[in-house]
Amino acid sequence: MVKQYNFSSKHRENSFFSSPTLLLALGSLGIVYGDIGTSPLYALRECFYGIYAVDLREGNILGVLSLVFWSLTMVISIKYVVFIMRADYKRMGGIFALLALISDDRRKISPKLYSYVVFIAMIGAALLFGDGVITPAISVLSAVEGLGIATESAKPLIVPLTCLILVFLFFVQHRGAEVIGNIFGPIMVVWFITIAMLGLKEIMVRPDILRSINPIYAYDFFAANRIQGFMVLGAVVLCITGGEALYADMGHFGKNPIRISWFGLVFPSLLLNYFGQGALLLNNPNFVINPFYGLVPKSLMYPMVCLSTIATIIASQAMISGIFSLTQQAIQLGFFPKMQIIHTSRNIEGQVYIPQINYIMMVISISLVLLFKRSGGLAGAYGIAVTADMALTSILYFFVINRIWKIPFWQALSLLFLFLSFDISYFSANLPKIFDGGWVTLAIAAIIVTAMIFFRDDREAIKTKILKPKLVLDAFLEDIAKNNPPRIQGTAVFMSTSAVGLPKSLLNHLKYNSFLHENIVILFNRLVDTPNVSDWEKVEIEELGHNFYRIFASYGFKEKPDIPLIMYLASFKGLSTDPATTIYYMSKGSIAGIPGRLIYDFT
Repeated sequence: MVKQYNFSSKHRENSFFSSPTLLLALGSLGIVYGDIGTSPLYALRECFYGIYAVDLREGNILGVLSLVFWSLTMVISIKYVVFIMRADYKRMGGIFALLALISDDRRKISPKLYSYVVFIAMIGAALLFGDGVITPAISVLSAVEGLGIATESAKPLIVPLTCLILVFLFFVQHRGAEVIGNIFGPIMVVWFITIAMLGLKEIMVRPDILRSINPIYAYDFFAANRIQGFMVLGAVVLCITGGEALYADMGHFGKNPIRISWFGLVFPSLLLNYFGQGALLLNNPNFVINPFYGLVPKSLMYPMVCLSTIATIIASQAMISGIFSLTQQAIQLGFFPKMQIIHTSRNIEGQVYIPQINYIMMVISISLVLLFKRSGGLAGAYGIAVTADMALTSILYFFVINRIWKIPFWQALSLLFLFLSFDISYFSANLPKIFDGGWVTLAIAAIIVTAMIFFRDDREAIKTKILKPKLVLDAFLEDIAKNNPPRIQGTAVFMSTSAVGLPKSLLNHLKYNSFLHENIVILFNRLVDTPNVSDWEKVEIEELGHNFYRIFASYGFKEKPDIPLIMYLASFKGLSTDPATTIYYMSKGSIAGIPGRLIYDFT
């Protein structure tokens, strides 16, 4: 049986430190890490100057930095980079990849439990969609706000300039992740090195800030601040937003390049900058309004604002690319209707662009900027969706490693408890944000998951109807043998949207015309996960009896359907037809690629 989904990537996982791997690692900097890489712009500020900020004293600074350090270490480095990224479906990542791994071997899970797993995956994906439209808005807005620090006269320009940058960002998406990554990657190298050096400069003034690596400071922070300290955890989570995007973008570059870039540059640069901001606040509490820009010398303020703005444009790319991948997977799993999917790379199937999704995200992101007007307001809407999605990812990962990979139950459960101890804490701390803007992402997620449920149920109803006994191929062929309808010279090719059963156009043709052609070909076009398919492998023929044939035509994701070529290639595998007496019939939704004068629509 031909599966209804196929979202793999055929690029090889090259060995560590090979030239292709290092080039992909560079490109991943411009796509994968933009979101988490620009979190220093606003994460620490929200802890001490946000809605639920704590007092700016040494114990709190050390405690918050301890939380930042262990959040980045346990959630991103351990959970995602080391463990979750092992769970790829044909090198593709994201919550739907976990579902596909489970779906591939459904016998290992009960039907009732599987239905719950599907629902969890749908909710998780919908939450990521909701979070995806906020990422571009908060990232770009937080960088442009640096102009307001440089000069008061620039404040009225912040919102219009942010909207203009967002329009540009979404406008260039059709170039594809490979081109964008090659352009953005070197810029992000400059960004990470710059923020690392700025942080290191301040750490050298106050090296005692490194004491915060000790988790005892995190414990003391909660003991001293109690409920308010727990609420600050909702701001600390801003430093790890981007973890889900990292996993969802895995298909664009592969595991090894992402791991190299994370441990080799991104992780140490982030830590140096966060520790540097903490050291700055120890010496100069007045910089609490924006500690990131407090690290920047006045003479470099304008260049840094420009670099930050470019970096946040790139930051938005992580979620945008992730949403494209997620949408493609949702379509192939039957949760979304068909949309135009443009493959932007000749080598990597995971690099896709979906125009409809791109424009929808642009409109919503700009609307959020106009609604909230400042990044602090958007921070209230940011976090609750992604923390819920992180928890759901942990649950699905448990089913994968326990039911599919057969990891012993107690080991899998121990890992689940470890992950959920962080995920649930972050989610609980973000719950109050529902009233401060978090309702936006939840509302978007609710709309998306409702649409997915209705579309899936409608699709299943249609599928059930199509597969009724009277439409099953064997029953139809038995009826042909029994009634022997008149045959005329030539070949009729009926396009099919399914690898099994009968196309509706064939049934309608026989019903209205009461005759069949000498040869009947049912042609099913399928996409495979390579850029191109050789002519010999492009055609598979199945003889059904009574001069009925089914052809499976395979196309690479960079190829366009060419039906006359398929019929010509079929002649080399035993099915000879005369082009002059061949007529093509299409059903609604079947793939084109046929000479227009020969098409008959019997929908």
